[in-house]
Amino acid sequence: MDFLNFLEFKITDFIDIILVAALLYYIYKLVKGTVAINIFIGIVIIWALWKLTELLQMKMISSMVGGFMNIGLIALIIVFQQEIRKFLLMIGSTNFATKRNFIRHFKFLKQEALPSITNVTAIIAACEKMGVSKTGALIVIERNNPLDFVKSTGDHMNIEITQPILESIFFKNSPLHDGAAIIQDNYITATRVILPVSNDRNIPLRFGLRHRAAVGITEKTDAVCLVVSEETGAISYIKNGEFVPFKGATQLASLIEKDLE
Repeated sequence: MDFLNFLEFKITDFIDIILVAALLYYIYKLVKGTVAINIFIGIVIIWALWKLTELLQMKMISSMVGGFMNIGLIALIIVFQQEIRKFLLMIGSTNFATKRNFIRHFKFLKQEALPSITNVTAIIAACEKMGVSKTGALIVIERNNPLDFVKSTGDHMNIEITQPILESIFFKNSPLHDGAAIIQDNYITATRVILPVSNDRNIPLRFGLRHRAAVGITEKTDAVCLVVSEETGAISYIKNGEFVPFKGATQLASLIEKDLE
C-alpha cells in the first residue's frame, strides 16, 4: 500500500520537479567554467544519495548523510560566496521581470536563444586597434546584474557603440580615458567609471590595476570585461573573476556573443 502511495503523482509534484530542475540548471550555468562546478556536482550527487537512502528507509546511512548536508550548509555559503552574491543580485534586479531577461534566464525552455543586440564586432575591432597602438582600455559589458552602483562613480552617457567612439573614449589625451566604460545592450552608458579592485593574490604580478578592476567587477556581478594592456597591447577577456583563454578575434567574438545570449 505504501508503495502504491509513493506512485501517486499530482500536478503539484510535476510543478515541483520543473522548479527544482530550473533552479539546478540556473545554478549550473552560474558556476559553469569556474572551480566551483566540481563542488556543485559533488553536492548534487550527495543530495541524490541522501534522498535515495531516505526513500529506501536506510536509516543509518540516511542520518549520516543528512547530518553532513545540514552541517555543510555554512561551508557551502563560504565556498559559493561569489555565486550566491550573483544569484541574489539577479533575483533583486529591477529588470529581472522584463520579457527579454526572463526568457534569457530560462532559455533552455526555448529551442532558439535570443540573439545579442550588442555590436560585438565593433568592440573587438576597437580593442584590436587600441592594442596595436598600446592604448589601455577597460570595457565592461553588462549582462543581467545592473551596474548602477558603479555607473554612479563616472559620467553617464547614452552613445550607440561604434569603433571610432570607443577608440576616442580611450585615446590617451581624452578626458574620458581614465576608468572603465560600461556597455549595456548596444549603448555606452557610462565612462570614467571606478570599479572595485580584486584582492586576489593569484592574479599574476604582470597584470595592473585595469586587470584587477576587471576581475573585481566580474567577481561581484555577472558582467564580462575586455581589457587592453597599455604595456603589451594584449587583449584579455575576463568572466566570473577569471581570465578566459581564446585564440584570435573570431573565437573571442564567439565567446562574447555566447555569454550575452
